[in-house]
Amino acid sequence: MLEEYLNQFLQHLRYERNVSQHTLRNYSSDLEQFHHAIAPPRADGTREQIPVKDIDHLTIREWMATLHADNKKKTSIARKLASLRTFFQFLVREGVLENNPAKLVATPKVERKLPNHLSMEDAVRFIESPDLESDLGRRDRAILEFLYATGMRVGELVGLNLKDIDFREKLVRVTGKRKKQRILPFGEPALHSLMYYLNETRPTFLNNCPPTERDDQAVFLNYQGTRITTRSVGRMVDKYIKQVADIHDISPHSLRHSFATHLLDSGADLRDIQELLGHARLSTTQIYTHVSMEKLIEVYDRAHPKA
Repeated sequence: MLEEYLNQFLQHLRYERNVSQHTLRNYSSDLEQFHHAIAPPRADGTREQIPVKDIDHLTIREWMATLHADNKKKTSIARKLASLRTFFQFLVREGVLENNPAKLVATPKVERKLPNHLSMEDAVRFIESPDLESDLGRRDRAILEFLYATGMRVGELVGLNLKDIDFREKLVRVTGKRKKQRILPFGEPALHSLMYYLNETRPTFLNNCPPTERDDQAVFLNYQGTRITTRSVGRMVDKYIKQVADIHDISPHSLRHSFATHLLDSGADLRDIQELLGHARLSTTQIYTHVSMEKLIEVYDRAHPKA
């Protein structure tokens, strides 16, 4: 029955594929919405038991049409369809189904948005905006420097432990998606900001936390002395964006986009950038070539006498 196999699939994602909590929540939400649509709960809380073999591409297509009628974004619909495809492919591998019905449903065409990034000048101005006279300012400066210097994801940054950093060689080991690890270099400005925070601020934050609740290994802490969260980093970025008034629509991920774009503009090889970003496929990294092409066209239009 569908409900039983959904639970098996989520257990497979958690314990065998080691997906992140964020990814697991997305799969769980998408599949529960599908389950609710084809077998809504009765008044007593029970559901009709749906055999998975009774679900065909027409069932899935009808749900896609309902989502479209509810004005759901194409990106959201495409993600839900991808979740269904992965679920049914799991059932095919397990021998429950012979074919994947979701493969017969076309993915909505989604316009690929170019990543939002800062110019080199704005990146420097933004990163240097925290007040180094305050504890939070020193920590925030170290976070912004580290995000821009390494291109790591925010989730990777908040998961950093002291043992992951080689201060002498200026290298950091990060654990990315599917627990895949990679080594990233960082420069002198990031090292300086990090050491300033570690020596002047982190001990104060640790002292704000009861010894039994401390995470002595976490690199970046909040004021209460516990490991900082991705949400806190997002709020921190919003705070400094307001201070740098003419920069808009910037998120923590924008520093990762800026890192990749600036490397490409400076002549770095695309495959090296792929390795630094931790992308499984080069096609994911290739979007930055479009960003650089836009800049090239802009320069051409501004400088060429016959443009």
